[in-house]
Amino acid sequence: MSPWIGWALAVGLVAVGWMKYGWPGVAMAVTVVVFWLLLQFNRAVKVMKNAADAPVGFVPSAVMMNAKLKRGMTLMQVVTLTKSLGRQTSKSPETWAWTDEGNSTVSLVMSDGKLDRWKLVRPEESASENAAE
Repeated sequence: MSPWIGWALAVGLVAVGWMKYGWPGVAMAVTVVVFWLLLQFNRAVKVMKNAADAPVGFVPSAVMMNAKLKRGMTLMQVVTLTKSLGRQTSKSPETWAWTDEGNSTVSLVMSDGKLDRWKLVRPEESASENAAE
């Protein structure tokens, strides 16, 4: 949800509380808004705690990560998916990368806090492996 929509709903809730119940309605609306903010904060802390135990920029399978990505995902959703913080490879455009054990890398380009595009790069097979086939 857009932050603008969230804050508009919060202001609307406070206004409705005031119109229907006066100051007790405002108190209840503010309590609901603060509770919602605490839930969001708790979710962010849980995601970061899970990611803290993993190496930075590592995923078990870059191919599986690539398959699960969707345009418009937030970085929080990506970190939840990977259970690892990404390596920031560029600040402009904001680019993050995750690598697996086979050196396959997924690079994500974020725009306005949302996933804009991504690319999976697999390592080239060596000449000896090609000759064996």
